[in-house]
Amino acid sequence: MNARPKPSVTRDRLLLAAAQLLHESPGGTVSTRAVCERAGVQAPTLYHHFGSKQGLLDAVVNYGFTQYIRGGEPGDTGDGEPGGDPVERVRQGWDDHVRYGLDHPSFYVLLYGQIEPGVPCTLTSRAEAMLLDLLTAVAREGRLRVSPAEAARQIAAANVGVTLSLISRPDGEADLGTSHQVREALIAALIDDASTPPDENAMPTIRTLAVTLSAALEGGTAALSAGEVTMLREWLSRLADQSPTA
Repeated sequence: MNARPKPSVTRDRLLLAAAQLLHESPGGTVSTRAVCERAGVQAPTLYHHFGSKQGLLDAVVNYGFTQYIRGGEPGDTGDGEPGGDPVERVRQGWDDHVRYGLDHPSFYVLLYGQIEPGVPCTLTSRAEAMLLDLLTAVAREGRLRVSPAEAARQIAAANVGVTLSLISRPDGEADLGTSHQVREALIAALIDDASTPPDENAMPTIRTLAVTLSAALEGGTAALSAGEVTMLREWLSRLADQSPTA
């Protein structure tokens, strides 16, 4: 009598079958029957491991996005160690994100194209935290014009929008030039160019100073109590988020 496959092996077969079918499906639609046939199991086995078809798809997306994250933080130097100009790492992270979406369109559309209003995506939280860390480093250098959180929101929204737009275009028409133009326009609006010598006569704005000091406080200070730091951060947040003309 043949030994019964181990549960982990059966689960992996179902994940692989669903991933393959998603990759082969232009519209990103996959039937439970097709998954079971390719995996060589019956439908009850799928429900035993994943509870439902949606549970299986969620697991596939989780796996796919995990592989993207394991590739390294946005803009890693190539050996897994972060380094270099954080703005260049933001650029590289943007390009990595777009490339992942174009290489895995079915995964990407499931991840970003079927959102529930008011419910943040737990699968993307790590990548968003990486982006926030990079922008906090930029703020500490006095180069960020808005708070790191606001900059991260704008960059993430634009990055996802551009990627979905490129995915929706016919094969062969995903022009990365559009991605680069949007990326550079957004970076120019949010970040001061370090390659341009500062104007010695120009005074930094209150908004920029507030962003820089708020980021510096992330390292803590012994000069203020916890309550004083909390109050100072609230004031700095108001100044950082004010309109440029205020």
